[in-house]
Formats: sequence, structure tokens, C-alpha cells
Amino acid sequence: MRVGIVGCGLIGGKRAKSIAALGHGIVATADAVPERATQLAKGYSGCVAFADWRELVKRPNVDAVVVATINDSLASITHGAVKAGKHVLVEKPAARSADELRPVAASAKSAGVTVRVGFNHRFHPALLKARELVDAGAVGPLMFVRGRYGHGGRVGYDREWRADPALAGGGELLDQGVHLIDLTRWFLGDVAAVHGVASTFFWDMPVEDNGFVCLKHTGGQVGWLHASCSEWKNLFCLEIYGRTGKLQIDGLGGSYGVERLSYYRMLPQMGPPETTIWEYPGEDASWAAEFRDFEAAIAGEKGFGATLEDAVAALDIVAAVYAQKPAERKAA
Repeated sequence: MRVGIVGCGLIGGKRAKSIAALGHGIVATADAVPERATQLAKGYSGCVAFADWRELVKRPNVDAVVVATINDSLASITHGAVKAGKHVLVEKPAARSADELRPVAASAKSAGVTVRVGFNHRFHPALLKARELVDAGAVGPLMFVRGRYGHGGRVGYDREWRADPALAGGGELLDQGVHLIDLTRWFLGDVAAVHGVASTFFWDMPVEDNGFVCLKHTGGQVGWLHASCSEWKNLFCLEIYGRTGKLQIDGLGGSYGVERLSYYRMLPQMGPPETTIWEYPGEDASWAAEFRDFEAAIAGEKGFGATLEDAVAALDIVAAVYAQKPAERKAA
């Protein structure tokens, strides 16, 4: 495919690199900061840079568009690309709210194009292996999921765009929390009830720095989730509990530690479980795996990728938490 990249920051650059490595062409870039679009375009022969994404999406030599901007532009750019007949891979959370995203989903259906949302955690090898084991019945019927995800921020974090509700749409629950919500829905299915609290404990910002969520799924299972940007030591941990075993995913590589899947199989006599551990060191392969799934979706295959409907469901859950209790400011 011939791919255009809108949003040429860190994630846009990662996407371009992984897509080119799969043999596709990066033919156009666009960014509100023209210099960034130009710089990224220099890495790919024949690639043209634009300051306006509208120029990119109307080009006939662009088959698919990757949207990797900040949250306030995700939905509008995706909508514009869809109306131009382009397939789209848009970064999570795909919009600031579900209400921004619903018209995009309707337009994509009318246009007959494929849109996938960049919940790339589904494509980390430990998560893919966990899904394989769950689907094979290795841990029996699922009972509940417990997830924790967080980082410690950096100096000035509370003055960055993620701390501005007009740009981000929310705080940590919308940032890293949607990954936990999406993964939990991926394993446990649709959600029937949401309880949660979004609070600001540490950072001086009008959005939450911690989100706590309890999900009751339609099958009766429970998701118990915590997303934090006052974690201090970067952390990712997802535990999936079945009636005959448990799967635990730790780390995502880099500062989150080596990615690892632990499989604890309950023995007939119970007691200490039989334990198998897989480790996945090396570079993050989720970007390439997700794009391969995007290719397959365009060809009509179902795959594992998150749809606009998945993103709407995750954003509805975030909104339900925000409606229950507004983000609190830390005590003086």
C-alpha cells in the first residue's frame, strides 16, 4: 500500500518505520509543524510533505492514512480521510469522546473503508500468546481481570498537552487507562456496568492523574483496573483469572521491563500451580503486527485489531467514570 502519515512526532515516526519495513511505501507526510513533516519525509524516497493534512488525504496516490496527532485532532482528521475514501489507522483513543467518534463510524460504514484504532497493546507478543491460551481453554472459563498501568511523569508534565482537557479530553484514564479498558473488553467482552473514580493526587493539572475502574461485564465477569501517572516506576501488569488457571503479563519492554507472560495452571489437587514462563526481549514488534492485521482487515479478514466500535465502547466507559465523580484537585 501507499501510506500517508498525519502527525510526524514520535509515534508517527515509529509507525512510518515499521510500515516501510513491511514493504509499503510512505508517500506523504503532514504535520501542523511543517518542519516535522519535511524531516520525516526525507527518510523515504519520493515522499511529499504537507503543512495541511487535507492536502494529503485528497491525493490519489494515498491508499491508507495513519493518524498520529494529539487527541483533539484525531477524530476530525480520520473523518476527513474516510470521506476521501481512504483506509485509516488512527492512534488511540481515536477521539476525546465517544460523541466525537460516532459520526466517524457512520461515515466509514457508508464509505466502505476500513478503520482500525491503534490499541497496539493487543499485538504485544505476550498478549497475543495470552489470547491464544485463553481461546484454547488453557485457563478455563474466565472469571475476572486485574490490570495496572502507570508511569511517573516528568518535570513539567502538568504543563504538557495531556494536562489540557481541551486538547486531551481527559487525563490518565483516557491516556493509558483506555489500553487497560480495551484489553479487558478484548478478553471479557462487553460491559454492563461501570463504577470508578478519577482523581488528581499529585500533579497540578485540571485532569486526573489516577483513574480507578470496576467493570461488570455482560457475562458476569469483573475487570478491576488502575491507571496512574504517579506510579514513579513505570509499570504494566495484566492478570487474567480463569477457573483452572491464571495468566499474568508483566512489562512492555524498555522502561517497563522485559515483557513476560506467566502461565499458572491449577493442578487437580490444587496447591502450588504448574508454572510456564515466556519472555519477549528485544524491540517492540507490536507496531508491525498491528499494521499486518490492518492489511488483513482491508482484505476482509476479521483479525484482532480494535475497531471504531471498540474505541467508542472504551470512551463510553471513560465518560461513565467521569460522570460519576469529577476529577479532584490535590490538597494544597
